[in-house]
Amino acid sequence: LLVGSGGVLSHAPLRAQTAAMMIDAFQPEGVTQLAVDSIFMMPHLGVLASVDEQAATDVFERDCIVYLGTCVAPSGDGKMGDVCATYELQSSGQTQTGEIRVGELQLSPFADGAEGELAITPGRGWDVGAGPGQPHSTAVRGGVVGLILDGHGRPLALPEDDDERRTCVRTWNQALQLYGEAD
Repeated sequence: LLVGSGGVLSHAPLRAQTAAMMIDAFQPEGVTQLAVDSIFMMPHLGVLASVDEQAATDVFERDCIVYLGTCVAPSGDGKMGDVCATYELQSSGQTQTGEIRVGELQLSPFADGAEGELAITPGRGWDVGAGPGQPHSTAVRGGVVGLILDGHGRPLALPEDDDERRTCVRTWNQALQLYGEAD
C-alpha cells in the first residue's frame, strides 16, 4: 500500500492525476495498491491517536483515506510494443485477461471496494514481484481510478526524440484520462 499525502495530491482536480503523480514519482514495481489522504489529515490524526486511538482510526477510515486502485508495473527493460506481462483478473465471477506492453499505460475499470485475484505472468527478464520471469498471484483491490497496467518499465525511460516523447506522454495522459478526455 502506497499512501500519498500532501496538498498537491489531496487536492488534484481528478483522482487519476493523483495516481499518475504517485506512479511517476515513486515508480512502484510489481503490484501496489495506491491510496491518498483525501483531506490532508494524516499528520493531525497522529496527534489525535495519542489522545483517542479509536477516534483517529474512525476518521482515517471514514473520512481520510481514498483508495485509488491497484498499479501493476513489471520491472525490466524491453523494446517498445513487446509484451512484458500477461494477466488474468478474477473478480465477482468475471474473468478479465490481457497483456501489458512495453511503453504502454492502460486503465481498466475496477470499482472502489471490489476485490479480486490477479495472476500475472511476466515476459522473459521481467519481474512482477516474484523474481525475473516468475509468475505472481495476489489479491487486489479496486479504487476510484481502477486497475492501472503500467508498461513503462523500471526505471522509467522516455524516448530521446522530442516528438516521440511528446507522443508518448500524450498517449499516457489519454490512457488515464488525466484531463477528462476519453480514449
